[in-house]
Amino acid sequence: MTRNTVRRSGAVAALTAALALPAVGLAAAPAQARGSDAVEARGTCGAGVTWKLKAKHEDGRIEVEYEVDSNRVGQLWTVSLTDNTVRVFSGQRRTVAPSGSFTVRVLTADRAGTDVIRSRATFGTQTCTGAVTV
Repeated sequence: MTRNTVRRSGAVAALTAALALPAVGLAAAPAQARGSDAVEARGTCGAGVTWKLKAKHEDGRIEVEYEVDSNRVGQLWTVSLTDNTVRVFSGQRRTVAPSGSFTVRVLTADRAGTDVIRSRATFGTQTCTGAVTV
């Protein structure tokens, strides 16, 4: 089961936190941004593994950063990132010292309308998935 925690930059953070309090225990919706605000979603993948997905508008494109931290060095994870179902990254990343984590950074087109960035990383039976909306 994935647990999501969403952080937003700017004044939206305080309002979001206040509105989210009554919804504790409900499934988290994908993070959303308006204008140039950065969005971030976090979650757990089990066995102490955590993930973080960030996206922000950057010079007419979208900068995406995805991190998985398993606290174990040397694990080879299969990773994919999509933007509105268009694959923008597909490959493998190995967790490295000292933290036992890896990070993928990509720039993708700012497609017409809302962009939904989805992340997926697998290692053995562990799967980490997340999404943000920009």
